[in-house]
Amino acid sequence: MSYFDAASSAPLHPVARQALLASLDEGWADPARLYREGRRAGMLLDAAREAAAEAVGCRPDELVFTSSGTRAVHTAVSGALYGRRRVGRHLVLSAVEHSSVLHAAAALEAAGGSFTEVPVDRTGAVDTSGFGRALRADTALACLQSANHEVGTEQPVAAVAELCAAAGVPLLVDAAQSLGWGPVPGGWSLLTASAHKWGGPAGVGLLAVRKGVRFAPQGPADERESGRAPGFENIPAVVAAAASLRAVRAEAEAEAARLRALVDRIRAEVPRLVPDVEVVGDPERRLPHLVTFSCLYVDGETLLHELDRADFSVSSGSSCTSSTLTPSHVLKAMGVLTEGNVRVSLPTGTAAAEVDRFLEVLPGVVAEVRLRLGAPAAPAPSPAPSASLVVDSLGRRCPVPVIELAKVIGEVPVGATVTVLADDEAARLDIPAWCEMREQEYVGEEPADRGSAYVVRRLT
Repeated sequence: MSYFDAASSAPLHPVARQALLASLDEGWADPARLYREGRRAGMLLDAAREAAAEAVGCRPDELVFTSSGTRAVHTAVSGALYGRRRVGRHLVLSAVEHSSVLHAAAALEAAGGSFTEVPVDRTGAVDTSGFGRALRADTALACLQSANHEVGTEQPVAAVAELCAAAGVPLLVDAAQSLGWGPVPGGWSLLTASAHKWGGPAGVGLLAVRKGVRFAPQGPADERESGRAPGFENIPAVVAAAASLRAVRAEAEAEAARLRALVDRIRAEVPRLVPDVEVVGDPERRLPHLVTFSCLYVDGETLLHELDRADFSVSSGSSCTSSTLTPSHVLKAMGVLTEGNVRVSLPTGTAAAEVDRFLEVLPGVVAEVRLRLGAPAAPAPSPAPSASLVVDSLGRRCPVPVIELAKVIGEVPVGATVTVLADDEAARLDIPAWCEMREQEYVGEEPADRGSAYVVRRLT
């Protein structure tokens, strides 16, 4: 089985396993106690904090361990907002932030605050000047990930940090995906990360808050972790997290170069081997181990199941997942195709032969899924043209509305239109994306008795 979903959770690093087992015998006592066992546990915790702080690029007394990366984000947002409540209750974030940030923003709005989402371009990168314009006099906090979880695009953290500093607004950086590959550019005020993203154990998050940042932890007071992460520390897991972070950083430069070459091969070969594919994300400013592509006329959930049957574990931000049936907010913000979305994120040590086999298997898997859905095998021919057409896809889920559009576009003359009736939210994203890929004109969306009418003009 080839595990290609390190962006969700990386396999436990050997150093993490060794450190975890060793510290189970030494780190079980209360580190706040003064007797021998407590002192020993406290020394382990202090050493782990120093190692993690060195990797983050902060002082040890600026860093605390939390129960998860999500908890770190929620603590960071609530603490910074409350600490600066006299400034205002406005939050600025990019449109492609991790769901934990989006949920924190929604909670702020529900409590009477407000937030501004800064758009991104088709590569997923935030517009720096747009981010600066979103900062207001009442902005209490800004949030920007170091690299996107879904497409791997690196964000201009240093440039945004300069704008935030000039405006007097602290910047929270979600570094979950990038911290294992290297330090985050300076200028940030708060930083969060999650150990299981770099091969540490699950259940350990990092929260760093620079000295001088106004921060007021919410919830009942607690004496643990500077009052910012209440509860008894899981010292063996913390030790393993810090040890594995140091280990992956030592390997990062060489492993990043090796995995980047494998990802470059996937980026080049998938569009050549599989028709009607869009590779998304920035081709250069990206994480070294991650590539995402979307396949026309494919149900993403079915594609992932078929790849699993072929012994490949990959993930998807597809609009057609059984859990949500809604499009990925990242792909939606980028304005790219959401159908048949596949994210490949290679863990440390992935062999070139595994990538070779993936490229051998993928074309057949995609072709089989398309065949089941009745997708056109090639661009539709151009018989005697008829008048403009209406395609009724009401009640049908993606990618069927796009498949039906592709089947009939050749039946109308150049300059005429096809109107697709659909009530699936993904159609609003995928029909314009299909038009761009097929060099047809997306006229726009019109109201309909049910759902919406999406109008496409044939250009070629």
